[in-house]
Amino acid sequence: MTQRHLLLLGPILLLASGGVLVGRHGYLAAKAVLAGRLIDRALADHLRDGGTHPPWSWADMHPIAVVEVGRLGVRRIVLRGASGESLAFGVGHVDGTALPNTPGHCVLAGHRDRAFSFLEELEGGDILSVRTFDSVRDYVVDGIRVVPRTDTDLLDPTPEDRLTLVTCYPFGGLLRSPWRYVVTALPVRTRPASPTTIW
Repeated sequence: MTQRHLLLLGPILLLASGGVLVGRHGYLAAKAVLAGRLIDRALADHLRDGGTHPPWSWADMHPIAVVEVGRLGVRRIVLRGASGESLAFGVGHVDGTALPNTPGHCVLAGHRDRAFSFLEELEGGDILSVRTFDSVRDYVVDGIRVVPRTDTDLLDPTPEDRLTLVTCYPFGGLLRSPWRYVVTALPVRTRPASPTTIW
């Protein structure tokens, strides 16, 4: 190959590489939008009939609830299980803890830069609402703390009904963190869910 051919080949390869990167980004963006719509549809089906509705046939999770913080205008779908797939698309319910709005200690997990980025803005006394198929329960935030990742006591059963939200700390961090940001809340009111309840 001559030097002239090499000079022409460089820009062509650069443009082709750029095209591949742009195409991949477009594919990932479209996939994320489609996944969000499929999860929304599965949630609507679950809230209508209480059944298990995976958003796609091979999904290892399905919607089971919605968490809302009115003061912040936040609404997040809760998915069954805290697997990598669940956390990639929303908030995950930690297996082995009480299901949302049932007696016991319910633990929910989410990524600090996505589903649970709003935890940084929560304050003591804030109201969280959790909607399931058959009920809406309001919780009041009664504690916020940072604990070592190895502190698994936050998953233990509690004598009272309790909701715990967990994410990595510090917010905005990019690397794996040895710390967890933990928000705890106690129930203050439960009411039946209505099919006309809009979320």
